[in-house]
Amino acid sequence: MHIAVLLRDRCQPKKCGRECHSFCPVARQGVKVIEFDADGKPVISEELCVGCGICVHKCPFDAIKIIGLPEELREDLVHQYGENGFRLYRLPAVKSGKVIGLLGANGVGKTTAISVLSGIVIPNLGDYGHPPSWDRVVERYAGTVHGEYFSRLRDGEMRAALKPQYVDRIPRLFKGRVRDLLRKADEGGRLDEVTAIMGLDRVLDRDVGNLSGGELQKVAIAATLLKDADVYFFDEPSSYLDIKERLRISTVIKDLSERKNVYVVEHDLAILDFLADEVHILYGSEGAYGIVSQPKSVRHAINSFLEGYLREENIRFRDWKIEFTEHPPRAEVDRVPLVSWAYLEKRYEHFALSVHPGTIHVGEVVGVVGENATGKTTFVKMLAGVVEPTKGAVDMSVKVSYKPQYIKPDFEGTVEELLITALRETYVEDNFFRVEVFHPLSLKPLLNKEVQDLSGGELQRVAVALCLGREADIYLLDEPSAYLDANQRMVTARVIRRVMEKRGKSALVVDHDVYFIDIISDSIMVFSGEPGVRGEARGPFEMREGMNEFLRTMDITFRRDGETKRPRINKPGSYTDREQKRRGEYYYA
Repeated sequence: MHIAVLLRDRCQPKKCGRECHSFCPVARQGVKVIEFDADGKPVISEELCVGCGICVHKCPFDAIKIIGLPEELREDLVHQYGENGFRLYRLPAVKSGKVIGLLGANGVGKTTAISVLSGIVIPNLGDYGHPPSWDRVVERYAGTVHGEYFSRLRDGEMRAALKPQYVDRIPRLFKGRVRDLLRKADEGGRLDEVTAIMGLDRVLDRDVGNLSGGELQKVAIAATLLKDADVYFFDEPSSYLDIKERLRISTVIKDLSERKNVYVVEHDLAILDFLADEVHILYGSEGAYGIVSQPKSVRHAINSFLEGYLREENIRFRDWKIEFTEHPPRAEVDRVPLVSWAYLEKRYEHFALSVHPGTIHVGEVVGVVGENATGKTTFVKMLAGVVEPTKGAVDMSVKVSYKPQYIKPDFEGTVEELLITALRETYVEDNFFRVEVFHPLSLKPLLNKEVQDLSGGELQRVAVALCLGREADIYLLDEPSAYLDANQRMVTARVIRRVMEKRGKSALVVDHDVYFIDIISDSIMVFSGEPGVRGEARGPFEMREGMNEFLRTMDITFRRDGETKRPRINKPGSYTDREQKRRGEYYYA
């Protein structure tokens, strides 16, 4: 069985010569295998297509995919978005008393899967030519757990609550105070209880439009918890949150799963490992199709994901492994100072940051960790020259390239026009940029998209590429993993490291994903203090010292997986947790 998929957002019929049709050997024989719709875009007949793939290679915009799939998947088709559209095969398991995690690249069906299970989308079972019907779905899955589940959904006996992925869109949809938003969501009179659990007491009377990304995330989770539902879906609940808050919401979600059905889409592998009981890996081809794997224990699922291979299904979905080292390697060479600062202070009306003296060396990647609202972004802005210290000064006789935390798509034009405008000869002539940045970050499919139409993850990849493409001595990247899927996070970490290593440059990277920081960093800066009131920055430290210092303040310990060496969060109060705290080894145990 082969499927033909048209990625409609990439197809540019006014800019091509219909190569898909003119080079197709079947069409050249007069067979109507490729016709064109009212928009001038191709419609490919899967019955007549021989699967030669010539149209795939000839399309100048990479808009066509012809993919061979096992014949047995035909019976597992859950939903298809029209002719030549994306299709999802199989569904996650229905189990109570457990947190079911969904892990996979963007564009392979995670959102479609939770839309089906939440009742937002009625699955058409591949019959996209007729209106979908819950009766047909119930009949299809009769005698299975899914059949009973869909029957209850159809009859209104089951309610679903969904925490959306993009919480930064909330201020566009709701105007007013946080308290008013949560009151509208409160269906069980639990407003005071939930706001206390989520640590939202301080923001209840603030306007939603004035909240930070982390605060919006917690408000979205609280609004979901306040709904009286039978099944809860949390789409990327950790975005914008620091590790302390990620563990807080993980504990809340785990407690909820003891009473309700809970599904979580999460790209922070350390948090998914801590939060989920079972995990489905979704694999396939972005925008073309997605397949839901059989449920696996969380450890086995994450290790399989890192390896890029599902042994039970005998499927390799990535041609390289993601690897960790117990002790991050560091070249044994004399390190040359690049940027230094004496004691710094930055004071605002309600917040004060103090930074102890430190130095960043040539070729060094410094990871920055700490709770939200303790001054990490303020420090980065001081290094970037965007903010002036109240006291002290930074020795910045070097060129800086800066990627801010919040990216505004204010460029009018395509991604390619943005790259040409911002990078000029680098984008056109620098082969290193093409090989080490442009291709690994998968920017080619985005070139003809309008910048203002990019998703959060697409915009993040473009912003990272712009930062790394500029000529600089030090690169400052504030939360480069936000909105990236787990695979893209690891790729981005590798890209940043390789650019620094091969060009002898330095970087300072703020992020909350421990796996990302573990892969990317040579040393660590630690921010502590009272969030929103005062912050204190120390370092850079050597990795072991820095991570121990940071996790000691968080009261969190990590162990290493025996198979992959990846960091794993210990259960608070467990024997391993207590023993590592006694020895003062919070990370490299």
